[in-house]
Amino acid sequence: MKKECSESEVRIKAEAYCSVAERCRSEVAQKLWQWGAPAEASILKHLEAENYVDENRYAIAFVRDKYRFSQWGRIKIIHALRMKHISESDIKEGLEHIDEEEYLSILNDLLSRKKRTVKASNDYERNGKLIRFAAGHGYELDDILSCLKQQGCGDEYME
Repeated sequence: MKKECSESEVRIKAEAYCSVAERCRSEVAQKLWQWGAPAEASILKHLEAENYVDENRYAIAFVRDKYRFSQWGRIKIIHALRMKHISESDIKEGLEHIDEEEYLSILNDLLSRKKRTVKASNDYERNGKLIRFAAGHGYELDDILSCLKQQGCGDEYME
């Protein structure tokens, strides 16, 4: 059973929750619901007014962290942000903060590490496994193919 808290107690708790890490509106709403918060809409409005919650800032931080540290591609990042109910304009702005050179370098490193562990009888099979692996991480096919060509992975299969 949820313990009922006053609105001021929940507001202070929510401010502390948002101060620890960047949070989106849906995460905060979920947490408020778990806490059994009365009038969660007013608390969310307060958090947004005081800049504890900012969807745009969240999208930028989420994109940066996921492509750098989790090595996710654009497609997977977009889907994750949509699951958190982030607006398309905020998603687009977050994706604009991706450094293309760094992004492709991360993909290149990811593919070269995976290439060492893939067991395949020929180049065609190996490249198929590498493409599926990178696509599973959310990278676009054009970027995957350009990195594989750059690594010299059976160019005759890449056309």
